[in-house]
Amino acid sequence: MKYLHTMVRVSDLADSIDFFVNKMGLVEHSRRDVEAGRFTLVFLHAPGDESAMLELTHNWDESGYSDGRNFGHLAYQVDDIYAYCQKLMDQGVVINRPPRDGRMAFIRSPDHISIELLQKGEALPIEEPWLSMENIGSW
Repeated sequence: MKYLHTMVRVSDLADSIDFFVNKMGLVEHSRRDVEAGRFTLVFLHAPGDESAMLELTHNWDESGYSDGRNFGHLAYQVDDIYAYCQKLMDQGVVINRPPRDGRMAFIRSPDHISIELLQKGEALPIEEPWLSMENIGSW
């Protein structure tokens, strides 16, 4: 397993870039505008350390966040998402968003912190029982 990033939602992207880059000294690694989803993703890292990223997510139509909704999720890369999710299920962990696409799943910690699991490399071939599994709760 490899730690990938922490995602936080930001209401003003320019202010957030100013804070994290200009004031804190993080480096912008990449930026992607997703017109269809009406959001922008900006990945930042500490100078010289691209091993762990901070993902700023700016939802264009959001007017503000409350009750901790600005914190998004932790993200980990796993070697085999199906085997990893099965191991978690065998231990009683609920898979909130199953890896139907062979690439991504979500679980939650006991304190309801969302954790994104991402398949290392290319997505695995789509297979059952994952394809037919429904989402459970929220993530």
